[in-house]
Amino acid sequence: MRKLKFILSGGGTGGHIYPAIAIANELKTRFPDAEFLFVGSQDKMEMQKVPQSGYAIEGLWIAGLQRKLTLQNAMFPLKLVSSLLKSRKIIKKFKPDVVIGTGGFASGPLLQTANTLNIPTVIQEQNSYPGITNKLLSKKANAICVAYENLEQFFPKSKIVFTGNPVRQDILDIDSKRSEALSYFNLDENKKTLLVIGGSLGARRINQLIAKEIDFLRNNNLQIIWQCGNLYMADYKHFSEVENVQVVSFIDRMDLIYAAADFVISRAGASSVSELCLVGKPTIFIPSPNVAEDHQTKNAKAIVDKNGALLIKESELDEKFESVFNKLIHDENLQKSLSENMKKLAKPNATKDIVEQIEKLIK
Repeated sequence: MRKLKFILSGGGTGGHIYPAIAIANELKTRFPDAEFLFVGSQDKMEMQKVPQSGYAIEGLWIAGLQRKLTLQNAMFPLKLVSSLLKSRKIIKKFKPDVVIGTGGFASGPLLQTANTLNIPTVIQEQNSYPGITNKLLSKKANAICVAYENLEQFFPKSKIVFTGNPVRQDILDIDSKRSEALSYFNLDENKKTLLVIGGSLGARRINQLIAKEIDFLRNNNLQIIWQCGNLYMADYKHFSEVENVQVVSFIDRMDLIYAAADFVISRAGASSVSELCLVGKPTIFIPSPNVAEDHQTKNAKAIVDKNGALLIKESELDEKFESVFNKLIHDENLQKSLSENMKKLAKPNATKDIVEQIEKLIK
């Protein structure tokens, strides 16, 4: 059989990068001789994270539009033309069998170019409310793998496949890793552990909240692992000197931290929501209000509306956080029902199901 070739594009945040890597890993398992190339934005985190996972990557000169008048916005048409031309050059040279987009700025020009060259494309839409780029690309895509129901209003119904979001395979069996996890993070097995995750880049408002509430949390006999993000590490690392608090910029072993956690406070990026459904730990979502179409709130509500998690809006944190958190950590029946309902929404076979859709397009 001839050697298959796949181009994957996803970046800007871990929520776009890790699904693309998960898909590539599953394709590699099925087609060990296949060749892979990633395409990302040249100054974003994928340029480091993808090579660390063992894959080659090319960068495009592309970034998103800002919500206000900026020099970046004025440069956007030039960046777009540059990225379309480079995408054409990359595709012509690499000759992929299928091109897969998981979101992020670079996937737009890349998939658009693949469509004009009649190369099969697959969109993996992680959110409950798609962005404008994927809506436009969907018209020519061969398959659209989605993680939420009722997206027919945005995409052609005949192309939608309800797969769920790709997740790290190492989180599928965290129960067996608890003792290893407690040891790895040097945690006290007699205390409950709170995990705070603000997404791969960190979350300013969540960091401010934890800094303000640190004594309240510790007075509840909790130990805290607080992922604050690289941008904020200098501001918050001194909290690691406080007993039972560990501040980290990034967590490499998410399988172990999920195994150790008893409670989670998290943003509601699509990948985080999908992973937390698999993990099933009692969770409070604090969605970012600063993302396109407020999709994090919609992601979280899809779980909250089925009694799988709690939600506090950023604007209501000061008045509601302590009462909501108190109820969560002291009500074991609530913890149990949230965990059970959340796990019902998990899609553990998402990566395999997406790759099956890709396989169907190989000519």
